Amino acid sequence: MTGSLTLLRRLVEMQQFDALQEACYSLPVISPAEQVLLGLAQAHLGQPEAARQALMALDPVALEVDVRVDLAAMHLFLGEFDAAQALLEASRPAAPDHALLLARLAACYVEQQRGEEAISLYECSLQLQPGIAVYQQLLRLYLQRADLPQAGETLDAADRFWAGERELWPARQAALHDQQLRGLRLELWLARDDNARADAWLDERQAELAEEDYCGLLRGYAQRLAERGRHAQAEDALRRGLGHYPEHPELYQQHAELAELQGRLPQAMMLLHRAIHLAGQQQKMTLPLRLKLASVATQSHPTLARQMAEQAIEEAGALRSSPAMDDVQIGQWLAQAQVTLAGVDAQEQNYTGAEARYVEVLQAHPRLVLALQGLGQLYMQLGRIDEAVALFGQVLAVDPARGHAALINARHFPQDEETLIRLETLARRPGLSGPVQPGLLLQLAAAWEKRKDYTKAFTLANEANAASRALLSYDPVAHRQSSARIRHAFSSSLYENRRGIGNDSTLPVFVLGMPRSGTTLVEQILAGHSQIHGAGELGVIPSTIARLERWERHTGSGCHYPDCVDDLSVDAVAGITAGLLKELRETLPENAPEIRHVVDKLPHNFENIGLIKLLFPNARIISVRRDPRDIAISNFFTDYTAKHGGMGFAYDLRWIGEQLADHNLMMHHWNQLFPGDILEVRYEDVVSDPEREARRMLDYLGVQWEPQVLDTTELDRPVKTASVWQVRQPIYQTARERWRRYADFLTPLIAGTNAKIVHEPVEMVSLPVPGMQTDGIACYRQGKLDEAEMLFSRLLHHVPEHATAHFMVGLICVRKGHLADGIAHMEKGHQACPWNANWRRDLAQAYELAEQPEKAQMLRGRHVGTDDRVMSAMDIDQDDGLPLGYSIRTSAMASF
Repeated sequence: MTGSLTLLRRLVEMQQFDALQEACYSLPVISPAEQVLLGLAQAHLGQPEAARQALMALDPVALEVDVRVDLAAMHLFLGEFDAAQALLEASRPAAPDHALLLARLAACYVEQQRGEEAISLYECSLQLQPGIAVYQQLLRLYLQRADLPQAGETLDAADRFWAGERELWPARQAALHDQQLRGLRLELWLARDDNARADAWLDERQAELAEEDYCGLLRGYAQRLAERGRHAQAEDALRRGLGHYPEHPELYQQHAELAELQGRLPQAMMLLHRAIHLAGQQQKMTLPLRLKLASVATQSHPTLARQMAEQAIEEAGALRSSPAMDDVQIGQWLAQAQVTLAGVDAQEQNYTGAEARYVEVLQAHPRLVLALQGLGQLYMQLGRIDEAVALFGQVLAVDPARGHAALINARHFPQDEETLIRLETLARRPGLSGPVQPGLLLQLAAAWEKRKDYTKAFTLANEANAASRALLSYDPVAHRQSSARIRHAFSSSLYENRRGIGNDSTLPVFVLGMPRSGTTLVEQILAGHSQIHGAGELGVIPSTIARLERWERHTGSGCHYPDCVDDLSVDAVAGITAGLLKELRETLPENAPEIRHVVDKLPHNFENIGLIKLLFPNARIISVRRDPRDIAISNFFTDYTAKHGGMGFAYDLRWIGEQLADHNLMMHHWNQLFPGDILEVRYEDVVSDPEREARRMLDYLGVQWEPQVLDTTELDRPVKTASVWQVRQPIYQTARERWRRYADFLTPLIAGTNAKIVHEPVEMVSLPVPGMQTDGIACYRQGKLDEAEMLFSRLLHHVPEHATAHFMVGLICVRKGHLADGIAHMEKGHQACPWNANWRRDLAQAYELAEQPEKAQMLRGRHVGTDDRVMSAMDIDQDDGLPLGYSIRTSAMASF
């Protein structure tokens, strides 16, 4: 019996759980000791319930010490650390020199952040019985406490031990320990800031290791760099790896994760597309990659996310027939795909469908954190706060850090400091985002504020924001210059020269102001009126700006928003506004004939008032103001999902101060341009006298008073903003003068707010009349070549690098027989817009007419590069055409 157990435990040590399970099943009679080892194998092989069921009949007290140590190993693997610790500590007096008992008890202490005690136990365990896994755990602890000399000695000792032990291990397990030791060596050099040595050693390993081993080592190195906040170095390491192995999908996947972390979502999606393509070519599994792409794309590209999730489900179905695949893992993938589809449903406002998917997943996987959190967040948006809190409580039982963070966000705070201290320790565990987890630190800041320890709260918020800033690309100087450019573009002369250009509709209402100024509260009051629909943060104006930008890139004009607004003709504005009104009406609930106004409450539309008034001169605009110090503190304590978009400023008090100053100057500019058109509302006035301010706003909109607008808790509609909890509460005043709690920390804010606003001089091309390009295209299509040439030549006079103007002048010259001049112009246009397949085709035909067949062949045979493919597919929607619905796709050469 003893010899049999020794062999079985050796299988545990070598992580050969398939062989362990098979050996246990082959026993004619299974003892309690062997039953425990079988349960350990089942737990590792994805059968935790079978393991628990088989062990329920065992009495731990009646088991021998060795067997209890094995049972503790199963508890550890299942995350039941308290049970494992209790079992081991109760057994320790009977076996104080049991090496494996000491090592597994050390693992319990590591989980409890009792590092010094864990180190002592691991050292004792090694003295009694050396083991490679114990060496590795001890080395990690020395690295965590920055004891680099001891870490170096431990690594040398591990190398010496492993040199004599390695040949006794199966090849696969030996290779895993080889890889872990290599990774720990890199980690030690990084801790010593010896990057040059680490890089040189990596280069040497590339020559001796197989591709999979080297790329695995490189990915671990990139992960360790990221954990130290060295994300640029991590990306550089992955690029070097791709230089050696340009078709390795896992390197693209990790690069995508780093790009996503830093807010570069288009690049992340491009890299994941590439990884999926390569994995498919190599007949590798693409399912996890598709799920990752679906996750990245859910917010910005829901159609793509749905497609990826559905393809993942299809692939999972095909994998079920493979004997090598684990049914449990396939079930997890399927559940994750359904959670993704539920997220897409919610993004597309199919809340009933989203809820049904989440519920179905949780019926099969009741402890799946992704589904519990997803459904909880959906309930928060729908105002079903109690149900959301119940779900977050279930998350807490599975993942304490995520559960507490979700509960704090729902304003359910831990009641004891010990829990907060444990969560802070978890928040300081290095991960892909860096040395700390900023989101959890900000949640803890809110919890300490609730306990009125404002110094602790601010310290945590400051640390969290400093960590986030390392990943942000926000540039306050560029923002200030952009603000100046907007003020310059939308001047009084623009509106004088464009009288009558806009749409007279009064349907749109825009509630705007600095984020956290009270825009959500104002919208909630308005939305309580029977004739007003609150649509939330629609973003229809930023989307319009993005389409204008895309069109300018498409035509190669070289212009950007807002420079291009003076080129909007009556027809262009008519097309844009018709589309916007259609979008607004699509937000209305069914059977809502009485609705007179739709409210878009995107705060940052304060930068877009000029465009709003150009498109909709009669649009009602409500500007919400609040004590700037309260705005600053509220932003500083909020972790925005759009931190890589327009909210990057919120992570630095000085940046917030500068943004406040830019906002004030911008609103002054708009009030000068549109005197009396913008209603200003103060948050403090709204919460102190809601009826008076509600009457002011309704009078401004031209609707009758309805008292139910003051009951903001009764609105039945989703809310997705950072105010998702607050808007479900009655109007309250406790947020007033919150800044006083943090007055001692506001020096950077005051400096940023009061600093002189300085920017570079603004130079901007001004077109004498709008629509020269579209008018030129219309003339060309009608065969009026001279008129078209005149219009395009005038456009080139004002914008010398305009690609479309060059190409169209070139087409006209070719049609008139001036081949050399025409080709020169067409080449300039094509160089600026190489993705335009029609231009490439027409230029090739021009080369043939000029008897230059080799150039034509070269142009036709040239493939668009990866970057061009991505830009064509993700940045330039060539089927959209002009914002007003025209198309510049010409088949001009057919008429030569």
